[in-house]
Amino acid sequence: MHTTASLIYPAPRYGQAPGELTEGMYLTESIMFKKLSVAAVFLFIAVAAKADEVQKIASKVQKVTVFLNGAQVTRTAMVNISAGTSTLVFSNLSPGMDVQSLQVNAGGEFTILSVKQELDFANDELKQKQILDLQAQQKTINDKISMQNSLLPIYQEEANMLAKNQVGSGEKNGLDVVKLKQALDFQTLRLTEIKKKQQTVSDQVDALNIELQKCNQQIADIVKGRSKTTSNVLVTVSSKSELQSQFTLNYVVRNASWYPTYDIRAKNVNSPVSITYKANVSQQSGEDWKNIKVTLSTGNPTVSGSKPDLNPNYLNLGMYYSGTNSSITKVGGKVFDRSDGKGLPGVNIRVKGSSIGTTSDAEGNYNLQVPAGNPDLAFSYIGYETVERPASMAVINVSLNPSASQLSEVVAVGYYGTEQRKDLTGAVSGVRVNIRGMASVQSIPIEVKPIENQTNVEFNISNPYSVPSDGKQYAMEIGQFNLDASYQYYVAPKVSTDVFLTAQLTNWNKYNFLSGEANLFFEGTFIGKSLINTQATADTLNLSLGADKNIVVTRTLQKDLTERQIFGSNKKETRNWLIDVKNRKNQPVNLLIEDQVPVSQNSAIEVDTQEISGAKLDALTGKLSWNFLLNSQDDKKVRLKYQVKYPKNQSVIVQ
Repeated sequence: MHTTASLIYPAPRYGQAPGELTEGMYLTESIMFKKLSVAAVFLFIAVAAKADEVQKIASKVQKVTVFLNGAQVTRTAMVNISAGTSTLVFSNLSPGMDVQSLQVNAGGEFTILSVKQELDFANDELKQKQILDLQAQQKTINDKISMQNSLLPIYQEEANMLAKNQVGSGEKNGLDVVKLKQALDFQTLRLTEIKKKQQTVSDQVDALNIELQKCNQQIADIVKGRSKTTSNVLVTVSSKSELQSQFTLNYVVRNASWYPTYDIRAKNVNSPVSITYKANVSQQSGEDWKNIKVTLSTGNPTVSGSKPDLNPNYLNLGMYYSGTNSSITKVGGKVFDRSDGKGLPGVNIRVKGSSIGTTSDAEGNYNLQVPAGNPDLAFSYIGYETVERPASMAVINVSLNPSASQLSEVVAVGYYGTEQRKDLTGAVSGVRVNIRGMASVQSIPIEVKPIENQTNVEFNISNPYSVPSDGKQYAMEIGQFNLDASYQYYVAPKVSTDVFLTAQLTNWNKYNFLSGEANLFFEGTFIGKSLINTQATADTLNLSLGADKNIVVTRTLQKDLTERQIFGSNKKETRNWLIDVKNRKNQPVNLLIEDQVPVSQNSAIEVDTQEISGAKLDALTGKLSWNFLLNSQDDKKVRLKYQVKYPKNQSVIVQ
């Protein structure tokens, strides 16, 4: 028996053999097969779409840990995961994220198949549409300008025709005076109307040209402007059932930093020192941090974590010291854009390898207190190449070049990433997938909790805080501290006759200070800037509170007592210095004077210290110290006399 499964044929017509298929039967079967095929295709598409569903996820920044260079961003999002395989797209993230640092945390009965990062250039499409719209406006304006310009020859031709057909005198043309006057009035009226039309056309063309210039400028601004490229993180998951899970993304971004500054206030020499510890935070990561928890860390992920190696110190004959330049304590200057010579505002200037830094002002000018030893200064600005200069002079002007590499990052297309092994599962709550090898100043007082870790110190900001991605400095207060201090006036007249008020602070290490600039206020008046240098192991922190002009010091060489004698093969030189101090203040001062006698490093050179007026002498360094109390309006004189003997055929500089 002939049977047909799943297909139904019509009854045979008259004269048709049983089982014989007619053309209509073939057509019916074909139509039914096509319908079934189409249904199968749609079913396959639906299953495939269900198996690889793409879901766009809006995450929120919850916390940011700002390092001295860089920052770690923590984002969270509650995600509804569908049954089957789906791709979660976490969008609008920083384009400057370090993909090596990307981490994904999730919990639930599902499997994470892969994680990758890609750049999103959707904003470029919007910019292109804006440019096309402006170009359409340009065409419309140019058409209007052409139309108006085409009227000018017509008006001019009419004016020429009137000029050629001027009405002659009444006698010559047989016209009476009345008709002549009417003809002249008509001619004058028409020429006036023509001139008005020409002026109107000229005014309209000028107005259209202004609109055209605006369009040209808008297009130039869009083309010149930096694309707001964002970043996407694509997480592919597989789940047997629908569920909900919270995802946490952690990643490090570049173009973020903070550095400390201080406000140091002292009412008088009998009061404690008040120190306000502030952090200057800035970022241009491409994403705004709005109302989030901020943690400041003294760590620096950009510094190598490898320990240094100590190489052998080999000695040989003929070695010599190259010498060092005089130490600079303050550097200033201006930062320029090399392309146009204009000052750059907001340039980040940092002492390399330290937390000391500042930014240039609106004109590109800057001033920075620097530690001794002529350290290197790094000048960095978004979109420009970083420049380093040694702090070997008081004025350093720097020109920055636009960075071709940074600009190319803006227009780069593609993503960095590789699929991970499929055995990375989120079946256990809290599973962590670590993806590696993938391609104007505002001040807000807030509560801060310092936490000391093994390798750094973190300052947890309790209050929510906002830092826009605009590169501006936002100052937040870390803490205010009152420290007991002992005050002393200090002068080194050989270097400078200015007398500086200093404060010695003990037990300062417990406050986790970093090296940075300090604004000095004494007796309610701003007196200048100084530097807190914490690169010392001493328990006492010495602060300079500025110069006091009411204490006058002079250091003069007594020429009548200066000797230069030659005895046999030796030469003797004597120096006799007089240091005179006058206290013009209305109160006594505790004064420390430091000077020095030369120290010989050669047995052929002998130094004889003859008079030091009771000073304390450090034989190793030759430093002399006079420490005494000087009453109001009193003066004091101390003498320093020494003699240097050396071979007369040698040259020795005796100061």
